[in-house]
Amino acid sequence: MSTIAIRAERVGKLYHIGRERASYRLFRDSLAAAIAAPWRGMVRLARGELRRRKAGDDTFWALHDVSFVAEQGEVVGVIGRNGAGKSTLLKILSRITEPTTGQVEIRGRLGSLLEVGTGFHAELTGRENIFLNGSILGMRRAEIVRKFDEIVAFAEVEKFIDTPVKHYSSGMYLRLAFSVAAHLEAEILVVDEVLAVGDTNFQRKCLNKMEEVGRQGRTVFFVSHSMPAITRLCGRAILLHEGTVGRDASAHEVAAIYLSSGLGTTAAREWNDRRCAPGTDAVRLRAVRVRATDGRVVDAVDIRQPVLLEMEYDVLRTGLILIPNFNVFNQDSAWVFTTLDQDPEWRRRRRPAGRWISTATIPGNLLSEGTLYVEPALMSAEPFAAHFRERDAVAFQVIDSLDGDSARGDWAGEIGGAVRPMLHWSTHFAPHDGAAVAHGG
Repeated sequence: MSTIAIRAERVGKLYHIGRERASYRLFRDSLAAAIAAPWRGMVRLARGELRRRKAGDDTFWALHDVSFVAEQGEVVGVIGRNGAGKSTLLKILSRITEPTTGQVEIRGRLGSLLEVGTGFHAELTGRENIFLNGSILGMRRAEIVRKFDEIVAFAEVEKFIDTPVKHYSSGMYLRLAFSVAAHLEAEILVVDEVLAVGDTNFQRKCLNKMEEVGRQGRTVFFVSHSMPAITRLCGRAILLHEGTVGRDASAHEVAAIYLSSGLGTTAAREWNDRRCAPGTDAVRLRAVRVRATDGRVVDAVDIRQPVLLEMEYDVLRTGLILIPNFNVFNQDSAWVFTTLDQDPEWRRRRRPAGRWISTATIPGNLLSEGTLYVEPALMSAEPFAAHFRERDAVAFQVIDSLDGDSARGDWAGEIGGAVRPMLHWSTHFAPHDGAAVAHGG
């Protein structure tokens, strides 16, 4: 029988624009307020005193009528564009802020990492902050002591554990904050875009740890703009759009809806004003697009299908030998490949002035799943000159299905690598002869 860990019923959050911020409070006041917040919320809910306001010109609803249920042991992803209400929802779940309307029921100890070092106090050492966070979660000292070495080892801050965290680098701060949130034994873990900061190795380490947390039967709410991370970690996802639930379904289904709806990455970019466009007085970039084979601009492609990279540019000076090219990078900032224009019709030929479109076709079953960023560039030869190079001009997502006919076959786990080619395999079997079998047995 399933057990409900989180229940949200018609949750709304109204903000007043330009309202004067509360005055600075001492650490002891903040700590006391944090401990008292859950009880204040329960009392107000019981009395029905939560205010329901009508939004005016100086207000806006960050969330409106949001309802869902999360079972114990579920790993739920939350996706949506910037401003969709993701962080507001997690702050309400973490009891940092109260809903304006509706109510949230949480069953179990909850740990959260909503931004780097949330819940840390700068004047305290790393050691003191670990014990402080554990105490706020309601853990006994013996529990914290049992997890302490594991937390410090994961964060790789052994030499600085007795140094005030205000002296930590942002990377050290992040590693310790994530390690505390992930290792202390809260039944519910809330994480907001932790993978946006930190180096590649640490991001991979975080993903692996969150997979482990999910396997332990703990409930995880995970916000990320990385669709591969969402589909890898989460069995289910909630799509927020303008403060409401747009879709609540399997992670793969919600990711596909998000990417195909135009809410995700930007697959086309145009410069209509030539004066502001990248380039020189000889060549100016006009547009960059990612297209499907039927000509549609797409920001999500099936790993099995070809995808076209298109560069539109104006040649302003006749007689140049041009070399259009694309550089493609993945979400880990690894340089996946570079492709140069090899069209025999115009290779090493001088081009007349005018509007040009160069297109490179990437075959299906070559790219790895994830987010790919496209950098259009254009050079000229004899003499050499670089006219433009626009980093991350457009981006698109590669989605690897679980249908079994891509390079992953029937394997549903993680597959590393910057590319994922569909290679030809052959397997030959030679049975043992009777003598060999008898001799071996």
